[in-house]
Amino acid sequence: MYVCLCKGVTDRDIEEQAIQGADYSDVRRELGVATDCGACGQLCKSLLRQFEADAVANVEFSAA
Repeated sequence: MYVCLCKGVTDRDIEEQAIQGADYSDVRRELGVATDCGACGQLCKSLLRQFEADAVANVEFSAA
């Protein structure tokens, strides 16, 4: 799904950045999220939190 219409950034683009360890500032710098109208900023932050939580859950599950 498109997260940032202004820059054409999708949730997959943000997920790829999260996998590489990017935080919100990194995503803004690399992908331009929330640098035009800013409407996507909160959704981007939410997705980053969700991707991080999913990664932690996967590590905990695989370690058990």
